[in-house]
Amino acid sequence: MFNAVKTTKIYCRPSCSARPKPENVTTYPTREAAEDAGFRACKRCRPDLGEELRFATARTPLGTVLVAASDGGVRTVLLGASASEAELALRDLHPCAFIRRDPELRSLAVRILDSPPVDLDMRGTAFQLAVWRKLLEIPRGETRSYTQLAAEMGRPRSVRAVAHACASNRLGVVVPCHRVVRSDGSLAGYRWGIERKRALLAAERASVSV
Repeated sequence: MFNAVKTTKIYCRPSCSARPKPENVTTYPTREAAEDAGFRACKRCRPDLGEELRFATARTPLGTVLVAASDGGVRTVLLGASASEAELALRDLHPCAFIRRDPELRSLAVRILDSPPVDLDMRGTAFQLAVWRKLLEIPRGETRSYTQLAAEMGRPRSVRAVAHACASNRLGVVVPCHRVVRSDGSLAGYRWGIERKRALLAAERASVSV
């Protein structure tokens, strides 16, 4: 949805910081509809640049955490060595999105390692989404093997596909792919490094045992 302002002939994203009088606003379902009606794109919120993702970063014991959200919920959680590295990774993952920093997300970035309840805007194939939803069912402080996860999904022969879906997860920590290990209990590869995976599991086990 896009808000078009009759007095300025400009259309904006609903999240734009501009606050016109409600009586001057007409809502259009697409930017094409707004442009066809004679409105031009706002230079502040840039509704002509694709979907908007807001993000914030925070320093944590595991390095920099970046949290990015769309109107539908948290879309991406990345771990990195620095804020600039994490932001670059975000832009690489979403090259067509209009990305802006949002200070209001920083409090969530600070708390994200504790896996707070948040709305998620997960995007992937049907199989990936099924795997990620199954990951959300693993209790904090517990782990599953890739084989167990595939069996619980009713796809016992899809162990490799399950592992690939875990590796494709863009919602680090929140969608807990770090809770999946090898059948012998050893740690398999982790997108953000084995040491971070080990630290996350140790912290979760400690919090559950308290």
